Amino acid sequence: MSHFTDLDAYLFGQGTHYDIFRKLGAHPGTVNGQKGFWFDVWAPHAKEVHVIGEFNGWDEQAAPMSKISPEEIGVWECFIAGAKKGQMYKYLIHGSNDQNLYKADPFAEYAELRPGTASRLWTTDGFKWTDSSWLKERADDTPYYEKPLSIYEVHLGSWMRHPGTDDDGFYTYRELADRLVDYVADMGYTHVELMGISEYPYDGSWGYQVTGYYAPTSRYGTPQDFMYLVNAFHTKNIGVILDWVPAHFPKDAHGLADFDGEPLFEYSDPRKGEHPEWGTKIFDYGKPQVKNFLIGSAINWVENYHIDGLRVDAVASMLYLDYGKEAGQWVPNKNGGNENLEAIEFFKHINSLMTGRYKGFLMIAEESTAWPKVTGNVEDDGLNFSYKWNMGWMHDFLDYMQLDPFFRKDNHNRMTFAMSYNEYEKYILVISHDEVVHLKKSMIEKMPGDEAEKFANLRAGYAFMMCHPGKKLLFMGQEFAQTHEWSEKWELSWYELENPRHRGMQNWVKKLLHIYRKYPSLWQQDINWNGFEWINANDSYRSIFSFIRKSKDGKKNILCVVNFTPVAYPDYRVGVVSTQKHELILSSDEPEYTGDTEPQQKKRKKKSFTPERKPCDGRDYSIGYPLPAFGVALFSFDYDV
Repeated sequence: MSHFTDLDAYLFGQGTHYDIFRKLGAHPGTVNGQKGFWFDVWAPHAKEVHVIGEFNGWDEQAAPMSKISPEEIGVWECFIAGAKKGQMYKYLIHGSNDQNLYKADPFAEYAELRPGTASRLWTTDGFKWTDSSWLKERADDTPYYEKPLSIYEVHLGSWMRHPGTDDDGFYTYRELADRLVDYVADMGYTHVELMGISEYPYDGSWGYQVTGYYAPTSRYGTPQDFMYLVNAFHTKNIGVILDWVPAHFPKDAHGLADFDGEPLFEYSDPRKGEHPEWGTKIFDYGKPQVKNFLIGSAINWVENYHIDGLRVDAVASMLYLDYGKEAGQWVPNKNGGNENLEAIEFFKHINSLMTGRYKGFLMIAEESTAWPKVTGNVEDDGLNFSYKWNMGWMHDFLDYMQLDPFFRKDNHNRMTFAMSYNEYEKYILVISHDEVVHLKKSMIEKMPGDEAEKFANLRAGYAFMMCHPGKKLLFMGQEFAQTHEWSEKWELSWYELENPRHRGMQNWVKKLLHIYRKYPSLWQQDINWNGFEWINANDSYRSIFSFIRKSKDGKKNILCVVNFTPVAYPDYRVGVVSTQKHELILSSDEPEYTGDTEPQQKKRKKKSFTPERKPCDGRDYSIGYPLPAFGVALFSFDYDV
């Protein structure tokens, strides 16, 4: 009798065992009337393997494993009667060079809290999901790229913490469900992206050096606690995206590196199998079993945890054999090029599988180069990702925003260039955690000018981002203009919300997010010119941008005007494409956004503008209104019938 069958062995050897996480690892079972756990581990180079744990007093001889047929697959197995859920264990692997290795289970569903490194016996059953309505809506017939997508990127361990505690002060997954979920829903985001959920040993890696690809980190609770958090998000109609790291893994002794005494999960040639810059190992994408391990991880997050998308980290490092390497540190492919052909095929396989099998599921690439067709169809030799992070837009945007307004006129194209390539990919505009750490400064501290000007600049920048084609991502804390850089060591500076300007910024971002969700013109036609039109892309001298976002039905279109200088225009005139009334739906100089405490003019601000037959910006009709310094104005209008 065996838990791992001949069919399992065949499919695993082909790299197509999509239920591999139900076979490898530790799973409850009954043998000869005795309850316990089956243990199955892939270690083809090992001479011997034993299971050691709390159930046998960590006796290194108590539970030898047998290599099951066919032996060339390299799977070892045993059943341990009396082993119980929650007990810790490891594999003792006697390698080909007679070394003893104490390894955590690569397929473990739960892990000991760091600094401990053992795996825990667990099961992912027993949780009662109540998110069927969300899952049904996710899988509707509307193309995913015609839906709104505004993402709040979150590091759970530093979003908020318990004050004055002796331990880390982390909120548990369930406590976060009571706090974070309501906050994200109230702000108006459609999704969260969670950093550092797959188990990892070192807090300072933020979860990007993973040792447990199937286990939610024990820092915040059990797997069922994590399910509770995901379910809570779904009941508030918020999707959950996980950061996922198939690019590399750390060399920690209990992890995947040299797992059975020799390179197994990594390429054997260090020129292919190691990142010299990061000090990590690179997965061997040519091995069917390794690809199966990674694909199984992705499927596990969907089927067991109802995750709605994966943001794939460091895609460029997988695509290029010479990424971060000097001459002599890498090996060309069979054609003499620097492309990792095996990683390319892996992406085509996993992206087609995940988006085809789970309708509405998102595969998102953090790809920092100009690799073509990242979101293109496999049939057209594309990688078939759902979206790509627009790193080019992000760099241009931040470079422009950090300039003294006097010099912006000479860098006007930084804010218009992204539209020249917008149709090439399906993009997400991102301001992620990477942009507010390591002396890069927080978003508010990147802005030029005095305090009031910094806030006005940032309001203008966020409005431009929210109205520009592309889905959205903003890292936590930047929505209320946190002053200091982010660190995983402490919580966000929520106390700053006592300052009216920080509270005003939070109100501003919240309003932008709710407008974004309300008006289909801002997300329905992101990927082509049908949804966008410049009114004036060339007003560099005044550093003012005006453009239109269009809906499919011609209703509730948005005219966006953004002024990136401290010069106010009491009667600014902008060309329009419709003679219908233009309703002012957002103005950046309202006290609820600026935090101003000075008495405001009692005169009621005009909200409705009828276009006049006064040519402007190459259009026959225009409207005039007061545009403040660093001012933003959004107008809603319908096209002429």
